[in-house]
Amino acid sequence: MSESVYIHIPFCKSKCYYCSFVSFCSIEDKSEYLKSLKKEILSNYENETLKTLYIGGGTPSILTPCQIGELIKLFKTDGSTEITVELNPEDIDYNYLNELYNTGVNRLSFGCQTFNDDILKKINRRHNSKQVLKTVENAYSAGFTNLSLDFIYGLPSQTVDMFIQDLQQAAKLNLAHISLYGLKIEEGCYFFNNPPQNLPDDDTQADMYIKAVETLSNSGYKQYEVSNFSKDGLYSKHNMNYWNNGEYYGFGIAAHGYKNGMRYENFSTIKDYMSSSIKIKASHILTTQEKLEEEIFLGLRKTEGINVASINKKYSINFENKYNKILEKYLGLNLLEKTSSGYKLTLQGVLVSNVILADFLE
Repeated sequence: MSESVYIHIPFCKSKCYYCSFVSFCSIEDKSEYLKSLKKEILSNYENETLKTLYIGGGTPSILTPCQIGELIKLFKTDGSTEITVELNPEDIDYNYLNELYNTGVNRLSFGCQTFNDDILKKINRRHNSKQVLKTVENAYSAGFTNLSLDFIYGLPSQTVDMFIQDLQQAAKLNLAHISLYGLKIEEGCYFFNNPPQNLPDDDTQADMYIKAVETLSNSGYKQYEVSNFSKDGLYSKHNMNYWNNGEYYGFGIAAHGYKNGMRYENFSTIKDYMSSSIKIKASHILTTQEKLEEEIFLGLRKTEGINVASINKKYSINFENKYNKILEKYLGLNLLEKTSSGYKLTLQGVLVSNVILADFLE
């Protein structure tokens, strides 16, 4: 049973220079895309009452509140369903947010990235810092209480102090949630072929992360996952389903899903997605070993770490015997820490987590 849904809206007015997600700057296909999307949902959704529904992109705020509301109505939800929409600050005003609130959306995630207007221009963001502050104010006025801001560290010309100032400013907004992501330049983005100048080096990025954890902790935020921090227990239920290795539907162009032990990926072009009755481009049924490895990989992203008793029961193994050498190695290096229920990464361990997690793969 899948009780979470991700919907991808692949349209943007312009492409951020660091973005390698599947998105398109032409929006003339929007209406036809929504028709195909609705057909995919109606053909595959099995009428479970959802715990989470997440509409991401791209730029979902290219849709009207009415169009977003029509998508939500395709699913069975109740008063406890977390319904999140990603929004860009430049696209929306109070009226938009008020209409969106009336559709049942109860959580908003804004792509801020930084409050530094010079850096925003360098990464080709369309908004400025004043628009972010105004949008947050309008969201509160419209009735929303569960707001999240995304930030990126390691941006061109960004210093540790600049990044910490961003977070200090964010903390003053009384946000429920803050997400932090280190800049990664991957194939498919503008920066990959046009490398930016004055990028902070790896050591500086590590300093940014360490000081960010300290700053947000001192501001009343609890870190619950490598990149995510929340106040008052308002963590992202949708994201936690990922980290708990839960199943979920993925609808729309390039969406990924996990259902009945199968990971799948939809077609990533408008033409292929629209013309195909079955939207899935590739799928893979996980072996028991692959499921175990994903449980470890995803679980160690959580600050509470992995639960050994749960893993032993689920996979009929003795975790500590199976991974004894790896555990000894990283406990000795102070990159892993034993907890009352299992193991978690230390702060230094988070900085080299890819190396540690690779050791668990067979």
